[in-house]
Amino acid sequence: MRKKPFLTLKEIVLFGLFPALMVGAQFALAALPNIHLTGIFIVILTRLFRAKALIPLYIYVFLMGLQLGFNLWWVPYLYVWVVLWGMAMLIPKNIPDKWAALAYPLVCSLHGFLYGTLWAFSQPFLMDLPWESLGIYIANGIPFDVTHGISNLVLGTLILPTCKALRFFTDKK
Repeated sequence: MRKKPFLTLKEIVLFGLFPALMVGAQFALAALPNIHLTGIFIVILTRLFRAKALIPLYIYVFLMGLQLGFNLWWVPYLYVWVVLWGMAMLIPKNIPDKWAALAYPLVCSLHGFLYGTLWAFSQPFLMDLPWESLGIYIANGIPFDVTHGISNLVLGTLILPTCKALRFFTDKK
């Protein structure tokens, strides 16, 4: 009896392609503050591959570190994206499409609204900031988080159609 491989050939190809797309989209949209496709790609990967989605997610995180330098900014990347993955994992695997079309954009949007707050919790450790300044740090980021949350909601409407389009490549629903 032949043992099933941990990753199929299609998964290996897609797990290389998606992080490259994520990095490319990040740089292509860099002129627009907090508007990007990263969250949408993470939710798509999570819907299609569940726990295995962590592989391309962390390849993306590593590639961003290679591109921009492994510095203090990079440390929050190790956990802010996994929060989105975890939120997407809480959505049932076999959720009906009419609910998925609502749930996935809402999860992306919520993550966008919380992104600055999630990021802020690393700052007292990394920048030696007093904990008392955390509220000010979060408040200063609210305009960016609002932009992030709204853009993630709008772009999140692409998740379900993209997942359906990828069925051929993934053998998944």
